[in-house]
Amino acid sequence: MAISFRMSVVLSFLVGLTVLGFASSAQFHELFEPGWANDHFVYEGELLKLKLDNYSGAGFSSKSKYLFGKVSMQIKLVEGDSAGTVTAYYMSSDGPYHNEFDFEFLGNTTGEPYLVQTNVYVNGVGNREQRMSLWFDPTKDFHSYSILWNQRQVVFLVDDTPIRVHTNMEHKGIPFPKDQAMGVYSSIWNADDWATQGGLVKTDWSHAPFVASYKGFEIDACECPVSVSANEIGKKCSSTGEKRFWWDEPMMSELSLHQSHQLVWVRANHLVYDYCADTARFPVMPVECEHHRH
Repeated sequence: MAISFRMSVVLSFLVGLTVLGFASSAQFHELFEPGWANDHFVYEGELLKLKLDNYSGAGFSSKSKYLFGKVSMQIKLVEGDSAGTVTAYYMSSDGPYHNEFDFEFLGNTTGEPYLVQTNVYVNGVGNREQRMSLWFDPTKDFHSYSILWNQRQVVFLVDDTPIRVHTNMEHKGIPFPKDQAMGVYSSIWNADDWATQGGLVKTDWSHAPFVASYKGFEIDACECPVSVSANEIGKKCSSTGEKRFWWDEPMMSELSLHQSHQLVWVRANHLVYDYCADTARFPVMPVECEHHRH
């Protein structure tokens, strides 16, 4: 049910607006449920820990699916030697032509920095990886990781600093994810065939269990019940003359000037791989790279 948008959840530059949203900031069990390996979940009050050992990893998913809005959670990544491990946090729809927005945190040997890989799938097609380091140690404290999604852009944020923007360029004939409701997922798993230095460094199971910790679960998005048809989802979650959702406000159609400066700084100082610049992999530049501002 649409409710007045809670200012505690709104982005700072939306203060003062009265718009509609589907605000939800809750404990884990109110929004999510275990997906696999329940015995690798540890609950400590409002804190959730997922464990990876040589028997299994673990994962969870949202109870509902959403179209447009903002999803956030605070994560503290695996401490010490995390080589070979991946902690994934992402949104995804279903089916072979699914849409997906990925954060993948790639573990490393002790003392070496974590890398964050982001990716965007549209109609089942991914291969849009970017990798970057962070400007802090993500294993020492909790940090907020968010995905902001509307009809104009998808923004990946770390502590509300944008690290990547995927812009709607349908006017250039490039598909944009805007008609499939997505669930929210996270997991920890072994990926030592590729995660650390291209798979050269393997997981050292003597350091198991590897633990990722979570808190601060927030979903401020348009919930899409299973009963809502694909044709009706877009109508339900888009603004009309009678209703306005915060994600459709004009100032949400692009980054603010300050955010644009933040993004430029992040890319200049922390970007280590961009598929758009990988001419060996893509001899012909992907079409969205030719037009993308970032």
